[in-house]
Amino acid sequence: MNDLLGKLRGIVGAGNVLADGDLSAWEVDWRKRWRGKALAVVRPGSTEEVAAVVRACVAAGATIVPQGGNTGLVGGSVPDKTGTQVVLSLSRMNKVRALDAANLTMTVEAGCVLQSLQEAAAQAGFLFPLSLAAEGSCTIGGNLSTNAGGTQVLRYGNARELCLGLEVVTAQGEVWDGLSGLRKDNTGYDLRDLFIGSEGTLGIVTAATMKLQPLPAATLTAWAAVPSLDEAVKLLGLAQKQLGAALTGFEVMGQFALSLVAKHFTQMRVPLYESTPYCVLLENSDSESDAHARSRFEALLELAMEEGHVTDAVVAENLAQAHQLWHIRESIPMAQAEEGLNIKHDIALPVSRIPEYCTLTDAALAREIPGVRLVNFGHLGDGNLHYNVQAPVGGDPAAFLDEYEERVNTIVYDNVQRFAGSISAEHGVGSLKVEKLPKYKSPVALAMMRAVKQALDPEGTLNPGRVVQAPENVRV
Repeated sequence: MNDLLGKLRGIVGAGNVLADGDLSAWEVDWRKRWRGKALAVVRPGSTEEVAAVVRACVAAGATIVPQGGNTGLVGGSVPDKTGTQVVLSLSRMNKVRALDAANLTMTVEAGCVLQSLQEAAAQAGFLFPLSLAAEGSCTIGGNLSTNAGGTQVLRYGNARELCLGLEVVTAQGEVWDGLSGLRKDNTGYDLRDLFIGSEGTLGIVTAATMKLQPLPAATLTAWAAVPSLDEAVKLLGLAQKQLGAALTGFEVMGQFALSLVAKHFTQMRVPLYESTPYCVLLENSDSESDAHARSRFEALLELAMEEGHVTDAVVAENLAQAHQLWHIRESIPMAQAEEGLNIKHDIALPVSRIPEYCTLTDAALAREIPGVRLVNFGHLGDGNLHYNVQAPVGGDPAAFLDEYEERVNTIVYDNVQRFAGSISAEHGVGSLKVEKLPKYKSPVALAMMRAVKQALDPEGTLNPGRVVQAPENVRV
């Protein structure tokens, strides 16, 4: 492997091949659950360098783990423990290549941090609507590789819907330039959609052409107390009817989830949560004036209170207050981490089935583990819940994880399947769920996925062991 390291240094420069010292920033995942050992961390500065790195690794028989901001939650972007895998970091490839105002598109490199992309769009007078808690460190390449969702999927869609084109380095080290900003191109299979959501197992995304939106004239945020998940779903239906496409966000947060924010981040004032089982965060983005938008929004909340969907509500008076409300919502994962290790789930269900799902699953977990605490929150507007499970008060979080994770996952995922849902909504499969897929995904679908992997990466070079388990004749 020393010959490979020499070749890699020749391609990207000696300073961009890291093989010694503390590499934990690349070898340990965000949740600190997966710790690997890389042969080297390689940081190319261009698409041509990425392609050359892939060709060198293929020739040497080394496998590659593509990595963006390393903010993933399913163990899909860190190396294994063998010390033979090359981590290919896209962090140096962070340029905005072009902005086409008339076409409402921006072409960016894969290592561009999501928040930087948002800011570049805003400076040009546009909105890039993909938004999630890790936006200050996650990258657009990683967002596309996991088909990230976030808080505005209800209006604008997942990362897939926001992408018009990709540039990809294949497992053979060739470059596919599919960056055209066309909204219509019916010339065969949609290769773009094949690579989006593939978690770096089929190709390495090096750049993307993303859709932009006009900046809204007014954006309003409300925080509402709701008496049950049933009423939260009814509030969603009413908001969609009254606001239409202006409804851009609809988040639900359980009382215990919010209590963790209040406990661990005492500087935050969490409204209304103490007297209600759930709170909802609504966002209304309107092309009309602020006064017009506020009138419609307040009328919606008044009607919702009359019909019993809402027991109390506050509307942010300005942008700073709106940011404070969103910050509370986005702080739930960090507050839960402060409380201790937990069992995370990122599930998708038909919105209409969510109340019944939670009732049955809450009860099943309570029977299995007396005193168990449920951190339930997420994107109710698109049917995506982060249904997390915390140890009982006073319990050892690590011991709880060791003893109960498999049983908890079985209960949660079996009920997801019962209600026609998915065990991964926006976090991906990675290492965490790859062994679960044969139970919860169609055998026909899995066979097609393996066939695609075999066709595009027959040597198993790219991110082996993630998303699909490799056939016996492919290197893992």
